[in-house]
Amino acid sequence: MLIVVAVAAALACAGVGGGLYEFSVIDPFWPRRPDLVQPARGGISRKRFWIAIHVAFEVVLIAALVTTWPQPSVRTCLLAALASHGVMRLWSAFDFIPKAQAFERAPPGTVSEAAARAWTARSRLRLPLDLLTCGALLWALVLAARTS
Repeated sequence: MLIVVAVAAALACAGVGGGLYEFSVIDPFWPRRPDLVQPARGGISRKRFWIAIHVAFEVVLIAALVTTWPQPSVRTCLLAALASHGVMRLWSAFDFIPKAQAFERAPPGTVSEAAARAWTARSRLRLPLDLLTCGALLWALVLAARTS
């Protein structure tokens, strides 16, 4: 049980780290150089990281919920993590991902720098949800460690 919660917390932290990497390394530069996020033009493929990390995290989070269900305090933290992650994923699915895919597929010279900068600025608003998810999981890990 403790190991599953620890893995879920580690994956949540990896997601925060990936977001911070994007904010600090990729986002300051790609609005002027869209080819940096266009895999067809030699740019990075962000989905390689994000699909893998989200699928792994979601599977392990569900496993953590199943294994800790009898422990109300741990369960509450995990449900809070699930809720904040769910909000972020729904927001991403209907807003950020379609726009990111449009930027990635846009022909050379057609990406508006202003639109790209607006996307990167709004993308940072997802960080509080990721931090809430991560914090809830770290607290769940503390509570799970105390009871084991």
